[in-house]
Amino acid sequence: MELSAAAPQFVMLNVDGLGKGRRGPNIVGASAPSGKLRATSHIRGNVRRVEYRAAAGEAEFSPAAWTFEFSGSRIVLTSKWSQATEPGPVTFLFNLKDVHSTVLGVVREDKLLALPALLHFPGQGSMRLTSSASDLGLTYKSADDRKSNATLALPGATADRRHIVYTLEVVAIYPNVNGIEGDSRFDAFRRNWLNALQLNPEFPALANNTASDTCAFCYYEYADIAARTPPLVEGLTALDVVGQTLNRILAGGTVELAYGLPSKPWTESDSPFSDTFPSMLIAAGQCVLTGNSDRWLAANYDGIRGWAEAMLHTDASGNGLVKYSISGNSGIWNDATPTFRPSNWWDTIGFGHEDAYANALAYRALGYMAMMSRKVGRDDDARRYESAAAKLRENYYREFFDPTTGVLAGWKSADGKLHDYYFLWVNGAAIHYGLVPIRQANAIMDKLMEKMREVGYDSFNMGLPGNLVSVALDDCVDKRGKGRFGCGTLPNNSDGFQKYENGGATGAFSFFTLAALYDLGRREEADKILFAMLGEYDRCGFENRGANGMSNDWRQWDGTPSGSEGFLTDSYYALLAVLLRQANNGWRAGFRPVGGHYQP
Repeated sequence: MELSAAAPQFVMLNVDGLGKGRRGPNIVGASAPSGKLRATSHIRGNVRRVEYRAAAGEAEFSPAAWTFEFSGSRIVLTSKWSQATEPGPVTFLFNLKDVHSTVLGVVREDKLLALPALLHFPGQGSMRLTSSASDLGLTYKSADDRKSNATLALPGATADRRHIVYTLEVVAIYPNVNGIEGDSRFDAFRRNWLNALQLNPEFPALANNTASDTCAFCYYEYADIAARTPPLVEGLTALDVVGQTLNRILAGGTVELAYGLPSKPWTESDSPFSDTFPSMLIAAGQCVLTGNSDRWLAANYDGIRGWAEAMLHTDASGNGLVKYSISGNSGIWNDATPTFRPSNWWDTIGFGHEDAYANALAYRALGYMAMMSRKVGRDDDARRYESAAAKLRENYYREFFDPTTGVLAGWKSADGKLHDYYFLWVNGAAIHYGLVPIRQANAIMDKLMEKMREVGYDSFNMGLPGNLVSVALDDCVDKRGKGRFGCGTLPNNSDGFQKYENGGATGAFSFFTLAALYDLGRREEADKILFAMLGEYDRCGFENRGANGMSNDWRQWDGTPSGSEGFLTDSYYALLAVLLRQANNGWRAGFRPVGGHYQP
């Protein structure tokens, strides 16, 4: 670290949560100092002390306005008020361009961040933040125009509160996983476990990153990570932050609040993405199942049940599969700038009508909904959701299996056509959630692994392609940017392939392929992918931007960046595979049969 000589602020800071002396990029930037204070430094034993007093006049003989003390892994900031000096705040100006920092906590009704909180620095570690004045609120802001900065201000002492102490403790927070102790290959897992959780305080909600959108169809990813995360700091859990995000939607969330939700009330032509309600239901279930949130569930059950009912209401044909309002037929995506979007997270590829990924999520969500119904004594509801899950499972494989390729298609459009581009993540999710019998699951993975070898993809450090052959132009959605979003100009769309969601390599949703392989006992194949990705996580290779200005969350197979976010939380969901790998005892080790279907 380095402090300003003229203002109580850091001008350079990096940490190593593992205590191995690793140096990372600078976390902070510096604002122009006021010139009213000057620093003096002292060393007493193992403690370095820096005091900020007025530069001139009587105030220079008053108590230090701010004192910084450093010892081991701890930083203590003390602010004292005097008649001669009114301390201003200590402000962290986070340089998101180099380190996509975030602050995890609960934002109060007055828009201030409550204490305690956790500062997290991807690739480095975290700092627990507590204060002697626990009722203080902190000003936490991020740029709302995707600029690469965010700020956290710790208020100084006042005439009403003359003495405030803040403590920052460097830590690495990750689940206790058997069998990885002392194995440096998992250091990236330890330093980056929390990377999937980034709070945008302007919403406030968990988001793609600190300065980006919040997407309701991602909430289950955050909850899955949060449910396995030790307490962030005494009095704050990661599920508290997830709960805050869900509360915002329960209070009346619309498209203005989260991507994937429509304006309300939703209509046939303006419906939520097919994976949105399942995602929110799974997140709520995790809060209840893992977070002991029975009181929260009782207060919000009707709202949560409304999500489940709206999801089931889409099944117009009665075959048990949830459906999207857009047909998914080839050729409907002809506008240069589409006015409607596909049915799921993969939103530049023409998923619609019956979506195999969204239905896999819906199956899992129904299991959680049945559990929540029983917790509040609504047994009739529980039986309804268990029956719906059983019907979905009964028809899933038959509806989505493509005999011409031997794998599951991505979606079945309203005209009855299967749209199959060897989607790794779709097949992985279906297998992991128990929607494919074991013999057929192995046959599907054989076909996918064979196809991956055939097309020559083996750069597993970059993650995995979403699809192994190019999506046809008629199924490509976003035709802006000369192939930028995977829609090229050649008839076979070969000039759009490997770009962004049309076969681009990404960490996003690589978890599902890894999970399916580990579930099936195919550890060698899974390890080859996982350890290459862990090496890339260690190099912070999934974040920041390349020379072309594009970001590394998506890359062409030759390594050319093609992403836009700069940091994408979905890239780190694959770290869950470490837990599955170490706990794996055979088929679907992460899931137990409940009521005829699988629930985690």
